[in-house]
Amino acid sequence: MRDKQKKNPLSRLADFAKPHQGKFTASVIFAIVGVAAGFVPYFIVSRMIVSLIEGNRELSVYLIWGGVAALGLTAKILCLNISTHISHKATFAVISEVRYRLASKLTRVPLGYLLDTPSGKLKTTMVERVDTLESPLAHALPEMTANLLVPFGIIVYLFTLDWRMALVSLITLPLGFIAYMGMMKDYVVRYTAATNAGKHMSATVVEYINGIEVIKAFNQSANSYAKFTDAVQKNTRLMLDWVKATQIYSAVAQSIWPAVLLGVLPVGCLFYLNGSLSGLDFIPIIILSFGIVGPLIAAVRFTDDLSKISTIIGDIGAILDEPELERPEEAKEIADYGIALQNVTFAYKKEQVLKGINLMIPAGGVTALVGPSGSGKSTIAKLIASFWEVSSGQITLGGFNIKDIPTGQLMDLIAYVPQDTYLFNDTVRNNIRMGKQGATDAEVEAVAKASGCHDFIMTLEHGYDTVTGGAGGHLSGGERQRIAIARAMLKNAPVVILDEAGTYIDPENEAVIQEAVAKLVSGKTLIVIAHRLSTIINSDQIAVVHDGKIVTQGKHEDLLESCALYRDMWQAHTSAKDQM
Repeated sequence: MRDKQKKNPLSRLADFAKPHQGKFTASVIFAIVGVAAGFVPYFIVSRMIVSLIEGNRELSVYLIWGGVAALGLTAKILCLNISTHISHKATFAVISEVRYRLASKLTRVPLGYLLDTPSGKLKTTMVERVDTLESPLAHALPEMTANLLVPFGIIVYLFTLDWRMALVSLITLPLGFIAYMGMMKDYVVRYTAATNAGKHMSATVVEYINGIEVIKAFNQSANSYAKFTDAVQKNTRLMLDWVKATQIYSAVAQSIWPAVLLGVLPVGCLFYLNGSLSGLDFIPIIILSFGIVGPLIAAVRFTDDLSKISTIIGDIGAILDEPELERPEEAKEIADYGIALQNVTFAYKKEQVLKGINLMIPAGGVTALVGPSGSGKSTIAKLIASFWEVSSGQITLGGFNIKDIPTGQLMDLIAYVPQDTYLFNDTVRNNIRMGKQGATDAEVEAVAKASGCHDFIMTLEHGYDTVTGGAGGHLSGGERQRIAIARAMLKNAPVVILDEAGTYIDPENEAVIQEAVAKLVSGKTLIVIAHRLSTIINSDQIAVVHDGKIVTQGKHEDLLESCALYRDMWQAHTSAKDQM
């Protein structure tokens, strides 16, 4: 499997932002101009005071200076708004691109990764974690840059007036930073712990919602459902402990930083009285030193967002760096659709599931896989569909190792209907149309009729336009499976895998579905996994799977005579039918 070289958080963030580099640069420029324009009134006020001291009484001069100050404030508002607009436009484009990358990545990773990762955790990363990129990109990048560069220029100007007073005007900064460092101590560790707790809580909430039927049936309320309660309480404790540990440092820092005049005024007065500082220099120093603190504090506040980047990008990168199913890009010319499994082994985590599977699945025929629960039947089907990689051996389709067939081409060639059917929260029509994008309404209805779905669909409130609900929750299990079969048939793939796709179909409709499937898969390579043996007795071949191995294979009548395991399964099946 492909394992791309991992990137550090900043280089990955730069990679995300690169296509929109021009917009981010423009945003920074407008932000710098805006912050600089915000200092114009400080210069104007200091000049006006000096002019008054010098005895200038011309009203027109002060009106002009007032107009310039107003223009400065207007320019500040205008430039900062333009900067924010540009940065947000670029940022939301980046956020969309990141989500596209994550969604695309999930289609290329092995199914095992998705099974091992709680859906709530993936949802948290793709929604909440990605959303948190908005602040560092849209705000921290332009605003922090401007709020650092412009005050730096003002400080340089203060040094040209009086280097002693420039140093005094900066004295509160290191004192405030000492307190701020106390607040930021173990920040990454605390934020990571809070993030992990939040993801665990999100995953638990999703599990709670999905399992609400069981929870209600066994009278487990939110308070008594221990896993849910513990996750919520742990998240709350971590956040409260974090606030308590940093609150005092934050309060001290926010109090010290703006107190610049406590040093500038007495020291400046002392220098003025001993004649080493003129009043014409002292006045702009007082005003400008007070003005530089605000932007610097605003810049410092963004360090919180920058400290989160490592964790945020780390969560996103953890998904993007997952090993992928390695497949080529060049399509293969496949003449027939026979499938061969040659010495296939597969281990899920540390558990050996398949132990040397050898099986020939003829093109255009029906091959059934039967066996006890947990024997490996579904694993064989998922490996053929390339949801996982084989541990050893190979699977070929039309003579080509499936590892040598591009993922998109392989997906087009195989229609897979699982036992647990998933329907989107959309109309019945659109759920069927997922099998063939662009299919007409007539095509959808034709395949629904052929698969035995049409009659029950027409009994729904809005017919084909009835919304199925989340995961198809408004329909019964049998109805969901029949729609899934129709969806697979509309795909018209040459290879069809039905992984216990008739589990929830009631006996009354079993014959209808069998007949429909028989017509719709005519001439296709069909692989069926079924626990109802009566549905597969006419298969071209039946492979009996037990303990990760194929015990034997043959036709129904032959297996009844030669295979004790199959005979026992058949007797159990017929006995169960007799008792119904």
